[in-house]
This record gives sequence, C-alpha cells and structure tokens, in this order.
Amino acid sequence: MGKSSLILIVGPTAVGKTELAIKLAEKFNGEIISADSRLFYKGMDVGTAKPSKEELSRVPHHLIDIVNPDETLSLAVFQKKATDIIENIYKRNKLPFLVGGTGQYVRAVTEGWTPPEVIPNEKMRDELEKLKEEKGIDWLHDKLRSLDEEAAKKIDLRNYRRTIRALEVIFSTGRKLSEQRSKGESPYHLISIGLTRPREELYKRVDERIESMFANGLIDEVQGLLDKGYSPTLPSMSAIGYRECVSVVQGHMSIEQAKVEMRRITRIFVRRQSNWFKESDESIKWFHPNDEKEIEKFIESKVRRA
Repeated sequence: MGKSSLILIVGPTAVGKTELAIKLAEKFNGEIISADSRLFYKGMDVGTAKPSKEELSRVPHHLIDIVNPDETLSLAVFQKKATDIIENIYKRNKLPFLVGGTGQYVRAVTEGWTPPEVIPNEKMRDELEKLKEEKGIDWLHDKLRSLDEEAAKKIDLRNYRRTIRALEVIFSTGRKLSEQRSKGESPYHLISIGLTRPREELYKRVDERIESMFANGLIDEVQGLLDKGYSPTLPSMSAIGYRECVSVVQGHMSIEQAKVEMRRITRIFVRRQSNWFKESDESIKWFHPNDEKEIEKFIESKVRRA
C-alpha cells in the first residue's frame, strides 16, 4: 500500500488560499486542516481574516477556534492533532487539504519533524523575559540571529515568546535550534501547491483586507477581548492588527496610524513568509490563484486514494 495523498496549499498572507482551498475541497471531496497559527484562537476572527461562517459551512474545517487567546498550542501538540485528523479523514475516504502560511507548522506535519524535547527552564525563561523588558524585543531577536541566523529568519520579530523559546533550547542544549529539528521522509504522498501573485497585486490585496477589517469591526473585536480580561501583552495579541488596535483603544494611536503600521508590518511579514516557501523550490508547483482549472488538472494528475 503506497502513501495516501495530502494536498498542501501554501503562499503569503492575502494571496487567496482560503477561497481556493474551499473550492478545491468541494470538488475533490476534501476536508481542510488549518496550519495558520493565528486561526487557533477563539474570538479573534476579524483581525485574522478567519473564514466566514458561510465559508466554514461549505466544507469541514479543522484546527480553527481550538484555544482561548490566553492559551498556547505547542508545535508538538499541533503536529499530533493534525496527523490524527489526517488519518481520520483517510478513514472516511476523503482527501485532506493542509492549508496555511505558518511554515514551521506545515513542515512539522509534512516532513515528520521531531521537535526538540527540551524541558522548559522557567528560571532561564524569566531571565530572558527580564532582558526583553530591559533591552527590547529587537535586542532579543538580534541575539538569536547572532547564535542561529536560520532560526531567526523564520521567527517573527514580534513573536518574542518563540524567540525566547528558541534561545532557551539553544542555551540548554548548546546546539542551534535549526539543527535540532530532525525531519524524516514525508509520511504522505505530498502534492504541494504554492499560490503567488505579483508583489504589487498582493500588496493591493493586503491594503484592501486591512480596510475591510476596520469596516467589519476590528476595533470592536479588540475592545471586546480587552473587556473579557485578556491582557494586551499576550502572544496572541501581538498578531498583526491586534497590537495596533490596542494602541488605538488606549488612545496612543489613531485609526489611520494603525492602518499605516499594519500595512508596513504585513509587507515585512510577506517577505519573511518567502523564507519558508520559495518559488525556486522544485517540490512546490506554483500557480496564480485564478488558474483554478490548471490547479484542478494538476491535482487530478497526482492524487492517490487510500
């Protein structure tokens, strides 16, 4: 018995992954597993461009709305949940689609990563937290870059908890984090589809998405999270859009300033995403999202059923 097919759909934020994945899953009797870490959080819908209720009702979706904003989901736990769901989809003779832009979550599933097993060192973590408070997140990220440039490239500057965890693993083991992610042969017959648009077209979509978020109540969503007692310093609240809107709610920034900052940071994020999935990667077949028929033909030519 050969490996069963897993369709992987990757690409930068706002490229059009959600819409296309739903159409393909409808056509191929599939189900969608989200590998976008921002979509894990309940109550964080507008600012993460979470699929709408109508979109979620069209095909089954997994790993969306699974933790509260003050909870964390480790890479190892995500990997276990995702692989269990994929196996369950196979048992029901359906086709799994792994969709998302969070590179390490995708690779953990498709490459069978074994994340480093380092027991959390609370004392070291506290020391790194203090350094972050004293010297700032930029200093912390620069420290990681000096020790492990490859790992630093793939960690968002603002996600300081991942930066701290990476430093903790490096200091605990004396080895680069990027060298510890042991990967094996993919457990799946992987059909990798990359979505791409010309950069200016993508940036225009990013700008339109940001305008839409504010029109659809992003400020109210952030205010509601704060009213429920969620701290603005939570890792989930450092996601693009949330930190800026906290500043708006607290009177430190105007809505227009928040939009400008979100556009700037999202462009940086788009460039960082290209470190995970490169258009030069021959294992990924790249398409413009409008090339639906070509993408369908590609899947039909590659897919294997269990």
